[in-house]
Formats: sequence, structure tokens, C-alpha cells
Amino acid sequence: MDTTPAHPSLPRSGYCERGCHHPHVHCVIPAGGLSLDHQRWVRPRYRFFLPVKVLSRIFRGKFTAELKKAFRKRELSFPGALQPLAQEPAFRSFLRSLFRQDWVVYAKPPFGGPQHVLHYLARYTHRVAISNHRLVTFTDGKVTFRWKDYAHHNKQRLMTVSAEEFLRRFLLHVLPHGFVRIRFFGFLANRRRKSLLPLCQQLLTVTQHLTSPDTVQPDSPSPVLWRCPRCGGPMLLIESFTALQNCPSSTEWKNRIDSS
Repeated sequence: MDTTPAHPSLPRSGYCERGCHHPHVHCVIPAGGLSLDHQRWVRPRYRFFLPVKVLSRIFRGKFTAELKKAFRKRELSFPGALQPLAQEPAFRSFLRSLFRQDWVVYAKPPFGGPQHVLHYLARYTHRVAISNHRLVTFTDGKVTFRWKDYAHHNKQRLMTVSAEEFLRRFLLHVLPHGFVRIRFFGFLANRRRKSLLPLCQQLLTVTQHLTSPDTVQPDSPSPVLWRCPRCGGPMLLIESFTALQNCPSSTEWKNRIDSS
């Protein structure tokens, strides 16, 4: 099954109102993929990408591992009340305390559905950093621009910084040499898109046509009630058992025991 990201992954580099650098990547994952023989579309068993509890534990492990690595390389600073953590025994004790509590990973369905997510990401595919309509003034070597305050109900606010600081923040959004802004994988990869994308569309159309209630005729066979959780194919009823057959008497059970 082709489970690699099929839609674009968008490397971005943003900053908050304080100018803190926080690079991030947006990935769009298809809900399913082609079977190994490319004969059917395989749907996932669950309607979510990753279990939140599992994701929180993995994030906790990765985060603490990077903290330990940074401590060994002396890349951490401990000002003020954090000075006791500069000692290795105290720092190890602090890391152990992190594993005694659950970490919270924020995950929720989008408000507007998949279409809203794609519309949001589309705004970043061919633009860099800031739109022209957000630039207000440029006077006396200072730039004033609008920004959205998410902490206070998305209010529009103004910020004024020096031209040098504005250029510094702007260049944080320019990708390093060798990075690609949009990259496709799976059935949308450049070498496979021409043949696999029409096949996916055809299989999805056939699947929707078969599962549509308008296509069920009175004389047609009964619809598929169970599907294999692994491959997604229809499961056929071969034999049914009564409650008495499922719970045999003790005499029958003793006769079935192989004592050899």
C-alpha cells in the first residue's frame, strides 16, 4: 500500500511578533492509497492519521532526547533559579520527572473540513513572508505593517520595526540553497503522477459509485457488510454457528482433546 505523502509538503519559516525563528513543514496525507497490485483503493481502518496518546509519548521521548544531547554539548544555559540544573545529577533527575507526567499534543479536526485546509495552505505556495496589503508605511528607515494577534481574538494590530530588522525577518522565510518549497511524493510524484493519478481518480469514482445508495438495484446482490481491516476487500460469509455450537458440552470437549 502506498502510504507516502501524496500531496505537497511545504517547508516554511515563520516568526512571531517578537521575531523568534520557528521553521516548520506542512504535510498533506491522503486518506488511503493504492493496493500493491494497483487494482483497488485501500482505505484506512481509522478516520484519524495518528493516535494522539501515542504521538504525545513519541514527542516526549524525542524532546527529552534532544535536551539530553544539548546538555552534553553544553548548549543549554541555566539562568536565575535554573542554575542548580547545570549539575548533571540534578539535570538527570529533572529529565526523569518529565516522564512521570503525560504530555499533551494538540490535535483536532479542521473547522472548515479538508477544503479549508487546502485553501489555507494554498496561500503559502507562491508567496513569501508577507503580502503587500499588510505593508502600511515606510518612513525614516522604519517599516510599519499589520499583523494578526491570535491571542486576542485575531485582532489586527500594527507593528513598526527598523528596515534592517524587517529585512532580517523577511529573509528568515527564504529557504536555504537546495531546499524545495513544494515537493510531491507517492502517486503525485513527478515520475508516477501521469499514470497513477488518473488510476486513483478512476478507482475512487468506482468506489463511490458502488457505495452510493442510488446505485443499489432491487435485484442486485446484497451490499458488502464487512470489509477486511487489512486490505479493505469485501469479506464473504462462509459459515455461521449457533450459540450451542460455539459452547460445546463438556463431553464433546473431552472427546476433542488430543492426548497423544
